[in-house]
Amino acid sequence: MSELHKFVFEGLPVRGMLVRLDDDWRQLLARRATGGALAPSVRALLGEMCAAAVLMQANIKFNGALVLQVVGDGPVKLAVAEVQPELAFRAMATVVGEVAADAAVAALLDLHGQGRCAITLDPRDRLPGQQPYQGIVPLRDARGQPLAGVAQMLEQYMQQSEQLDTRLVLAADERVATGLLIQRLPGQGGTGEVHGSSGTAGGADDDFTRLALLAATLTPAELLVLEPLQVLKRLFWQETVRCFEPLQPRFACTCSRARVADMLRGLGREESDGLLVERGIVEVGCEFCGGSYRFDAVDIGEIFTPGRDQPPASRSVQ
Repeated sequence: MSELHKFVFEGLPVRGMLVRLDDDWRQLLARRATGGALAPSVRALLGEMCAAAVLMQANIKFNGALVLQVVGDGPVKLAVAEVQPELAFRAMATVVGEVAADAAVAALLDLHGQGRCAITLDPRDRLPGQQPYQGIVPLRDARGQPLAGVAQMLEQYMQQSEQLDTRLVLAADERVATGLLIQRLPGQGGTGEVHGSSGTAGGADDDFTRLALLAATLTPAELLVLEPLQVLKRLFWQETVRCFEPLQPRFACTCSRARVADMLRGLGREESDGLLVERGIVEVGCEFCGGSYRFDAVDIGEIFTPGRDQPPASRSVQ
């Protein structure tokens, strides 16, 4: 079962989380395989994004969807991981052309320096006219050098957007998507003068730096095979680590027949009828879960009947 473990270091201004997605990650891949299996390098990218997005959603406790999205100028044109407040997650990738099994993230997303990473927070209780919050960072560092991977993208994002020192270690294969996050507590260290565990100004900086260096010794291979509590013991055996009751992320898609009907309604009657004439039926597939929703002429007529609130209940194929 997939699990997310939150923990704190007793007496230190640093918190952490460790997520391990197993059955749910494999379910996502199996559903995605209906549109063609992902190359190992793309699968690793998407798995790391899922693990990172779950960590970020659990970290901020936001009542809405957190969407981690990268838009690239390489073979991966778009990759998205979305996580709801209850830690239900889904993900998709749009890939054009052949992709090497061992392609680096820069080769997948940032061939010409135009790749971007965006974090969007879309509240469930959005007010009329309110826009989702979005932060965007390039896929290159301040010197213009390509970032090594998803972890480095998000460390840069957290530093620029939230001014929070963060260390991420991520890994994914065909079985597991997993990640470790270590973060300085807000208001502790950084630009302000505070007293850490050492009792001196800058002590909080030293605490975070030391723990982040320990986290950096964790290899992707170890992260993939070790259980969460084994990871914490292997890294922080000299620290007093207090773990909380684990949470359970799960794969789930928010697509529905009603949402597809709304999309067709927005497309317009003329365009929908044109699809019927061309194909005999309107079929819309979900890129996240592989679900398929079919609408015939009667269904389309009902969608555009004035005052009708509910979509036709027939012909949903998963």
